[in-house]
Amino acid sequence: MIISHAPSPSPEIFYSTPLPSAQSIPALAVSDSPYPPLQSAYAPDPVSPSASSAPSSPIQNDQLKPADYVYYQRRPDELSSEARTRATAAKVKLESYYKSALETAIDLNVQGAELDRKLAAMPEEKQQREVRKHTKTQSQFLRLRRTKIGMSDFRTVKVIGKGAFGEVRLVQKTDTGRVYAMKTLQKAEMLKRDQLAHVRAERDVLAESTSPWVVQLYYSFQDPLYLYLIMEFLPGGDLMTMLMKYDVFSEDVTRFYMAECALAIDAVHALGYIHRDIKPDNILIDKNGHLKLSDFGLSTGLHKATDAAYYKRLVEQQHAPHHITRNSVEVNAIQLTMTRADTIATWKKNRRKLAYSTVGTPDYIAPEVFMMRGYGKECDWWSLGAIMFECVVGYPPFCSENASETYKKIINWPSLLAFPEDVHLSREAEDLMRRLMTWGEQRAQMEEIRKHPFFGGVDWDSLRHLQAPRPPTLTSITDTSYFPTEEYADVPEQPVGVEALDADKDLAFLGFTFKRFTGIQSAL
Repeated sequence: MIISHAPSPSPEIFYSTPLPSAQSIPALAVSDSPYPPLQSAYAPDPVSPSASSAPSSPIQNDQLKPADYVYYQRRPDELSSEARTRATAAKVKLESYYKSALETAIDLNVQGAELDRKLAAMPEEKQQREVRKHTKTQSQFLRLRRTKIGMSDFRTVKVIGKGAFGEVRLVQKTDTGRVYAMKTLQKAEMLKRDQLAHVRAERDVLAESTSPWVVQLYYSFQDPLYLYLIMEFLPGGDLMTMLMKYDVFSEDVTRFYMAECALAIDAVHALGYIHRDIKPDNILIDKNGHLKLSDFGLSTGLHKATDAAYYKRLVEQQHAPHHITRNSVEVNAIQLTMTRADTIATWKKNRRKLAYSTVGTPDYIAPEVFMMRGYGKECDWWSLGAIMFECVVGYPPFCSENASETYKKIINWPSLLAFPEDVHLSREAEDLMRRLMTWGEQRAQMEEIRKHPFFGGVDWDSLRHLQAPRPPTLTSITDTSYFPTEEYADVPEQPVGVEALDADKDLAFLGFTFKRFTGIQSAL
């Protein structure tokens, strides 16, 4: 039986690049078959071997083409620069889109294969339930992936923080009523100050993490002017605010918070990142009084080169004409007792302003970071020691009148690290701080920290489930009493428009969008 498929009539289409000839299509021959071979309407008429092996000349090809055949020549050099820029932008966007689509398809296929393996060991009734559950979950995921998230989906409740590149707002999602913290960052300002790598690092760490010790990122998106990070709202404020309120902690309270902070740092290292900017401002407190790490703008992969130039610029900015922003602490045996009260009061007065400045505070940064030489995750453990010092003493160990003085003191820490005589510290607490604030190769790591006598009796595995020593007292899900909102009363409810970016510069933010499926399924 011979089957012939006749094509439907269609208008002739001429291509500048000829389609493959029918002679190049391989014949499908099946030996020992009881059926005759298929004959296609597209197959060529039988020709002799000699005729098929003879190549056709270009002249013959030209003679076979109709008179109105159009030739197209690619000459991108004759296009305008604007057209080339737009073409490049389209190419990059298409590549990004299809890369994301392909990754999603691969993930779904992997999930399907895992489901098949699970079903093989289940009874039929349970298989049906599992298939229905999987189908529903996959449908919700694809619906979320298609959903476009923007500023119109959120209502600003209150501004709760303001930094060098934008603000942090308490927002409520209009369709679900859920409360989030929205971090807005100005695109033009980020590029102008060479901060693109930092915001990308923060987005990547938050997107990868599912740890209970790291602030959860739910969405990230952008518009022509701003980048937006939608994160979980932690109503207890930050450790800096708590230190400003209580001045100093007892060793029992310090033990609890430093143990949680150590677990949080270890969780970041387990993701393959170094935080590099551990400080009280970046340690947030949830509704139950437990800690979470945030602000990963300076984090870097353990395998990447360090960004020493950032810290160099930080120091250089402080070499401008001297203006005192906060008094120095004279760390020596004679002057310490005499000058501490006034200088520490001034330092605390300017503490929050410095935290939100473009330079920030280097009080907790390890010496090897400033010394422009290689370092690893041990630099974060120095920061833990400096924070512990502030918790039990009341101020950081090397605070000074400006960042460059602090930098010099940290570099010369062997001769300047001192514990005040009028502050009672246990031998175990001082020993732990000295083991943390030392040269990198001698610094205590997580295993040694766990076994240190200062943490004797700490149940590391269930620490997050214990009662926190100072849980926040909240009246509603939008309670912002632990944030200095009165300082931002004049900030408008919606971000004010700023300098727009050119199309080519805006490509630098491609791929910033993110939606977390885990944890928001019930909101769909």
